[in-house]
Amino acid sequence: MTVNLLTTPSCTSCRKAKQWLIDHEVDFVERNIFAKPLSEVELKQILMLSEGGTDDVISTRSFLYDQYKSKMSSMTISQVISLLATHPELIRRPILVDAKRIEFGFNEDEIRCFMPRSTRKCELEKMVKKAL
Repeated sequence: MTVNLLTTPSCTSCRKAKQWLIDHEVDFVERNIFAKPLSEVELKQILMLSEGGTDDVISTRSFLYDQYKSKMSSMTISQVISLLATHPELIRRPILVDAKRIEFGFNEDEIRCFMPRSTRKCELEKMVKKAL
């Protein structure tokens, strides 16, 4: 299964996630969300897959977040989605997504879920052997 890797050019975590996918031979398609912003439909799909909703998707480190923070609490979900579609710099990245899973940011333990099951099983067996 191919992973969609949503990135921006200057994002260190995005580069780490991309390198991890390459190193672990995980098929992926990279998309720069500044060059090709996410549509409102794509943002809705991302929100449906996320456990934390907008808390997972919105980058609180973004410069724009400070400008919109007080307004966001009174916005409808449609207004927030429209804002994110217009200002992709408000979106937390990288986002790794396939048909079943989604991960926000780069966490080496959590990104493993995108490895094929057979690969994860082999790695687990190797770790068990080392522990014995």
